Amino acid sequence: MYIIVVGGGRLGYYLTKALLSEGHEVLIVEKNATFCQIINDELGSVCIRGDGCEMATLAEIGTARADMLIAVTGDDEDNLVACQVAKHKFNVPRTTARVRNPQNETIFKKLGIDVTVSSTNIILENIKEEVPTHPLTHLLTIRDKGLEIVEVKIPPDSTTIGKPIKGLSLPKGSKLALICSKERKPRVPTASTILKAEDRVIAVTTPESEEALRAALRGE
Repeated sequence: MYIIVVGGGRLGYYLTKALLSEGHEVLIVEKNATFCQIINDELGSVCIRGDGCEMATLAEIGTARADMLIAVTGDDEDNLVACQVAKHKFNVPRTTARVRNPQNETIFKKLGIDVTVSSTNIILENIKEEVPTHPLTHLLTIRDKGLEIVEVKIPPDSTTIGKPIKGLSLPKGSKLALICSKERKPRVPTASTILKAEDRVIAVTTPESEEALRAALRGE
């Protein structure tokens, strides 16, 4: 695969190094001349100095034939623009963006970025047992269908505790697939299933409905 990496910082460097070791053709676009020199000295001629948000730069490096563009600069706006230009102007089939501010993740998805990576959310999701206030965990993304499988934990103070599923205002297109409780085996919920404190609800939803689903299940 021909993969373009926008951003030659530490993340871009190590990502490129890993991709090269797997046999991919990789090119880094980096604004900083010093970073470019260091990368080229260590990895070979794989870095070009330029702005990955500009059409002229992306055209020069053959973005039209790229299989994927990964934007990992330290600026969310630059990452979004680079991915959008690659997808809409050069028809790159896959775009991935680093998101430093987790609040921007939903916006990125709505604007068509195929994969978003938030280090904050990754850490929270991996220590969710120690951080019980973390409200929603992404389990799986079904990209070609525009769907996500998520887990929502019902807190002890939720106003939905004791209510049946049929009494909740779930967003359109969201389906509850499984409920995991401490006292019982996992079960498929029905309209009459009653929510309990600490229940973990596995649901299928769209990126746009995440917030509404969380609010409906937790009574927010």
